[in-house]
Amino acid sequence: MDFLSTSNIMIHIPLGQGGYDLSWIEAVGTLFGLLCIWYASQEKIINYAFGLINVSLFAVIFFQIQLYASLLLQIFFFAANIYGWYAWSRQTSDNQAELKIRWLSRPTAAIWTTISIVCLLFMTYNIDVVFAFLTKISVSLMQALGLNVVLPELQPDAFPFWDSAMMVLSIVAMVLMTRKYVENWILWVIIDVISVVIFALQGVYVMALEYVLLTAIALNGAWLWIKSARENGSQPLSVAAE
Repeated sequence: MDFLSTSNIMIHIPLGQGGYDLSWIEAVGTLFGLLCIWYASQEKIINYAFGLINVSLFAVIFFQIQLYASLLLQIFFFAANIYGWYAWSRQTSDNQAELKIRWLSRPTAAIWTTISIVCLLFMTYNIDVVFAFLTKISVSLMQALGLNVVLPELQPDAFPFWDSAMMVLSIVAMVLMTRKYVENWILWVIIDVISVVIFALQGVYVMALEYVLLTAIALNGAWLWIKSARENGSQPLSVAAE
């Protein structure tokens, strides 16, 4: 289908060096991504429906531009969206949501912080090796499915620390969101701010502007969820069990 092709350009945006050709699939995928984040900030389960469409379209994009490791990451996000939909849908015997918005307890926050730091350090020093390995896996899987794909020539990562931070924190934030922890929005704000800077430095100004909008939505989500957590009697870094 032409719609699924990154060559099917919706509009040429005269921004940055040479401008930017925005394809239909990227535009629609981005729109559903924005809707996903917005409805998540409102604690609406429908956010996962939008999220599933977003990661599916982005997986197609990454396949076409031969970013196979990023494609595998979309598969993780697809599974996380399905789990989040299930977890948020569960109800108690009196038809109330089983999961409540709350803060991580101090011990759990310490565990997640340690995991994030260890993974970040590992990825920073091994990101090229890890992505090469993941790319080989995805290419092998697609070839096994009969797809005519070849292993692309990978270039060294331009920003190993910041790319690693975005990858690790995105995974952690997604997991925390499925469990309705306030900290997920704090991580999304950090991720979005890093993305704005990286994309601006790379001259991809349209994507930088997109992440400015995502930053605003994440800040709004953090504010709303902090209020909800307070109403639920949850305090940050408490010692109480969750």
